[in-house]
Amino acid sequence: MISIKGLNIELRDFHLRDINLDVAQNEFFILMGPTGAGKTLLLEAIAGLAPVKSGKIFIGGNDIIGLPPEKRGIGIVYQDYALFPHLSVKENILYGLNFHKADKKEAQQRLAQLIETLDLFHLLHRRPANLSGGEKQRISLARALMVDPAVLLLDEPLSALDPQFKADVRAALKRLHETSRTTFLMVTHDFTDALSLGGRAAVMHNGLIEQVGAIEEIFKRPASAFVAGFVGMKNLFPAEFSKNKATFSGLEIELAGAPTNGHGYIAIRPEDIVISRQILSSSMRNSFRGVVAGILDQGFYYELRVQTQEVSFTSIITKSSLIELGIQESADVVVSFKASAVHFF
Repeated sequence: MISIKGLNIELRDFHLRDINLDVAQNEFFILMGPTGAGKTLLLEAIAGLAPVKSGKIFIGGNDIIGLPPEKRGIGIVYQDYALFPHLSVKENILYGLNFHKADKKEAQQRLAQLIETLDLFHLLHRRPANLSGGEKQRISLARALMVDPAVLLLDEPLSALDPQFKADVRAALKRLHETSRTTFLMVTHDFTDALSLGGRAAVMHNGLIEQVGAIEEIFKRPASAFVAGFVGMKNLFPAEFSKNKATFSGLEIELAGAPTNGHGYIAIRPEDIVISRQILSSSMRNSFRGVVAGILDQGFYYELRVQTQEVSFTSIITKSSLIELGIQESADVVVSFKASAVHFF
């Protein structure tokens, strides 16, 4: 559905460089990355709102680079809703039909479906000023989908919402995707949004795409040090590789495979590190004695920082386990993890 080939954009001192990306028909695709990575600029290039220096963008096999925004078959929803304050909810939803030809009967059917799916019937005659953030965002979604776009671009649609409304709009997005023919491409910082809505994702950094793949694959098997840090692998270390061993700062780590390069990085998710008071008799091939250097209360769990020789490992532990093990700062503990929990690149 969406195919981007060698896209380059120069916007003052920021550049998108050699962007190549394919999004399938009716896919819910996620763009992730830190602020300033270029995610919104990529959406605006697809929508025809940002100048392209070179490269191609295809929608349904058609090159759209030379087309004005209204001819591209694309809807876009921003986090600030952009509703017309002087129009009613119904008038806002129908506004796009002033610029897109639509069969009257089909338009009425689509309006009825959107009203039902997004639970908007009781809001139709109200003005935006009297609506909650969640209600405004549902109306923005209805307006964008009213013209039956081939592609819907969503720029952080949930980030401005209070937690009580975010779950409602997330569920509405899921229903809309399941009941429409539209391909969804959404920018988000929120890992919960990505995991609950998307199937595949791309991670962007400094105008480049760092990794593309299934969301769970990106979280479990990051392809670079940046992606590992971005998805929360707090245990990230430069290492030397020899066969199925990694060495760094005096430690030797056993790996599940043999890296093809002689040096790079290893990464271990905090939840894959087991904390105990004694060496465990288990399948975990990596165990090191250390001292608890810090305990951070994270609400439902504690984050532990354990100093082992010159290396500081970060792990997470439940409150009940912390109490059972009698763990305090300066306590002697053992950190253990499986060889398969160590990612290398």
